[in-house]
Amino acid sequence: MASSTILLFHSAYGLRPAVHAAADRLRAAGHEVHVPDLYDGRTAETVEEGMAIKDEIGTDELLRRAVTAAAPYSDRGLVYAGFSLGGSLAQNLALADEKARGLLLLHGTSDIAEGATTDDLPVQLHVADPDPFEPHDWLNTWYLGMRRAGADAEVYRYPGAGHIYTDPELPDYDEKAAEATWPVALAFLDSLS
Repeated sequence: MASSTILLFHSAYGLRPAVHAAADRLRAAGHEVHVPDLYDGRTAETVEEGMAIKDEIGTDELLRRAVTAAAPYSDRGLVYAGFSLGGSLAQNLALADEKARGLLLLHGTSDIAEGATTDDLPVQLHVADPDPFEPHDWLNTWYLGMRRAGADAEVYRYPGAGHIYTDPELPDYDEKAAEATWPVALAFLDSLS
């Protein structure tokens, strides 16, 4: 079974059990998965608490921690992945890494740096529809920006799901949407191997 080396970043809630469960799911499919803890063991119960931890650490420091986490594996051609805030970090790293093999975004995107370019980077985004953190206008702009940068981007929308709909311990959880997401995401990862 061919596999990818995946760096999976947690959301603003921190490294919660659902992130470990997702990593285990990817490992069961034959992938090597690394799950850095960018919050040094802290987790949040609400999005407000999570954003307070994120703001306390700071965006630049989180990005530095993400880059440090990627460094030991970057020569392998990483697949970057992340949940919400983690997706934003994963996107920034993938677009800056000429060896990146793919980008899997769950519930989140990021601004695209002016002049960013990539050589047909495979990108897959799974997002609630509507999502208060990823509104339609933003997603359209993001998609066009990714295409302009040279990415091969796909977007999957899940009507009625909450923002982080894959975490069974959060109020946004939507079992139907979560179970629809994983086979598509796994097929995407298999295509990168």
